Amino acid sequence: MGTINNNKLFFTCSLIEFIGRKMKRTRKEITEALGKEAVDRIYEYADVFHCEPIEKVAMEFIEEYEITQGDFDNEKKCRYKVPDYWTMGEVYERLVEDSYSDESITDGIWAVYHSWIDEHLSDYNTDFYYQPRDYIAACYRTGEVL
Repeated sequence: MGTINNNKLFFTCSLIEFIGRKMKRTRKEITEALGKEAVDRIYEYADVFHCEPIEKVAMEFIEEYEITQGDFDNEKKCRYKVPDYWTMGEVYERLVEDSYSDESITDGIWAVYHSWIDEHLSDYNTDFYYQPRDYIAACYRTGEVL
């Protein structure tokens, strides 16, 4: 549907993943804490934010939106090699690209992180997150793991 290799989308999703890991929050909780306007802003200015280390950008958003520490630690629970935040950013980027048009990308970001699939993608003890992108998109569209 969307543009292949959307760098702004990749950075936005990777930043959400990074903040989620740092603050031990689900990715849905991170998007909730940021709100739609901030997610839109991250996407719109991703090329600028990307010039800074992701740790610095993440801390600025954590402080600005007063994101508190939670207890969701999918890295600690993982019995296997934990995918890095760039890898997971790419998984979410592809899902949004495959499911939403360019005109509705930020709505797509919001929808994906607020859907059932977020919990499944964040479970690193399954092989779901590294399945082919068309399979993940098909699961998302049907509302269940096929």
